[in-house]
Amino acid sequence: MKNKPLFFILYSLFLIPVFFYSCSRKFDQVDENKVFRYNEAANISSLDPAFARDQATIWGTHQLFDGLLQLNDQLDLIPSIAHSWEVGDDGLSYRFHLRRDVKFHDDPCFPDGKGREVTANDFVYSFNRVKDPLTASAGAWVFNYTTNVKPFLAPNDSTFIIRLAQPFPPFPGLLTMPYCSVIPQEAISLYGNDFRKNPVGTGPFRIGFWKEGVKLVLIRNPHYFEWEEDQHLPLLDAVAITFLADKQAAFLQFVQGKLDFMSGIDPSYKDEVLTRDGRLNSKYDNRFRLISQPYLNTEYLGILVDTSSVNVKGTPLAVSLVRQAINYAFDRNKMILYLRNNIGTPGVFGIIPPGMPGFDSSRRYYDYQPDMARHLIEKAGYSNQGEMPPMTLTSTPDYLDICKYIQHQVAEIGIELEIDVSPPAAMREMKAMAKLPFFRASWIADYPDAENYLSLFYSPNFSPRGPNYTHYSNREFDRLFEMAMTIQEDSLRFKTYRKMEELMMKDAPVVVLYYDQVLRFVRNEVHGLGGNPMNLLTLKRVYKTTD
Repeated sequence: MKNKPLFFILYSLFLIPVFFYSCSRKFDQVDENKVFRYNEAANISSLDPAFARDQATIWGTHQLFDGLLQLNDQLDLIPSIAHSWEVGDDGLSYRFHLRRDVKFHDDPCFPDGKGREVTANDFVYSFNRVKDPLTASAGAWVFNYTTNVKPFLAPNDSTFIIRLAQPFPPFPGLLTMPYCSVIPQEAISLYGNDFRKNPVGTGPFRIGFWKEGVKLVLIRNPHYFEWEEDQHLPLLDAVAITFLADKQAAFLQFVQGKLDFMSGIDPSYKDEVLTRDGRLNSKYDNRFRLISQPYLNTEYLGILVDTSSVNVKGTPLAVSLVRQAINYAFDRNKMILYLRNNIGTPGVFGIIPPGMPGFDSSRRYYDYQPDMARHLIEKAGYSNQGEMPPMTLTSTPDYLDICKYIQHQVAEIGIELEIDVSPPAAMREMKAMAKLPFFRASWIADYPDAENYLSLFYSPNFSPRGPNYTHYSNREFDRLFEMAMTIQEDSLRFKTYRKMEELMMKDAPVVVLYYDQVLRFVRNEVHGLGGNPMNLLTLKRVYKTTD
């Protein structure tokens, strides 16, 4: 028989005693051929969306919860629980109109165990909970730091109003983050801190079984409100997640057909799966396929440019001509080809990555030009070999190969570069406290607006208060940044963003290395799994065939 009760599925899938199954929830039968299986090496510590700050947690909570709005694969804002919305003429107020057919998951937190209808007051509660310092949510900045949100309003059950203290055009995109999911107050009242392992949302799947660090099963929500043409979503019966820390062992399970999906690639099997130019090895064509597209992740070298800092005085990095020379001095195309099997795009377009709305591919900043680099070094006053004191680049061990490549390339133009390898935690601390003159870094977009990247160079965001780790300051850049925040029309705001990026790239507080790519390996029997530059894992439209 294809259809079996859930506890038989759990037993056969996970080979653990069925007494771990919680009898407090009842589930429909599960078709073994409608179970989507993947491994999460990073583990999941919480299924509370208020703490969804890492990819593993974001992927898990994304299946369980919904918010007002959502993103499609092109990063367009589309309705979710809010079927429509309006922005005030002053850019300060947002009025959302809610669907009336959205219900929370069935759960013992409700008097009859049946999920009730979501109302605007549920969003008031959920957003205030994220803002509350006692919650200690990683997403509190969405309402407190970036936008300074005023008290939320729910004039009726289907109308929710957010008012900002100052305009912030990217704000609707922030509402697609897991932090802004709706949850019922009844669940927090019942479970308290244990809500992390007893999540109650409105999403396409609901919690079925979780043995932390071992297995997590999410079960189809039969009352989900979305449809795809004439089909009620989701199309899967269950999602099964394992937590093997050994990425090579997980890869072997994927090759053997025990997993349906694998994200990213580990150096231990990179050359086995991919050709030199980044295509799937043809011997795997009959088993799985590769989905690849831009990822909103810019990898770069940051340079502390605050000349008042004791860590900057006396270093050649304080001179913009030297920073420009480093940008011209290495071949990004070869770096991507030989060190990354062509995974990624050379970082010649600025800090804003491909895939971001408003990205401009027509403006290239620093192609490989060693003669130009030498000219700039001489212009900076270092015309004789050995005149320039050595510089130190700090990196984590994972990027040592790229740092050594750059070390070799800049040596050809007379720059002596030393590499200091530090543990990730220590490096994060030193970077935040502006103690690193030259460091490797990356920035993954939190929301689909280029402001997210340009805020790295806005002077009021100096670290440790904000994310300006280079302590870059330019009055014209700041003026344009503040002006952009008053422009509601995307196309006009994007033009201002490009002017800001051009200013910053000329001053060169960063050396952009490359823009990353999303790599997804999917078994051939899996369909409906797309990709997007935010690297969200959306499973509600996924289905499997048995042919």
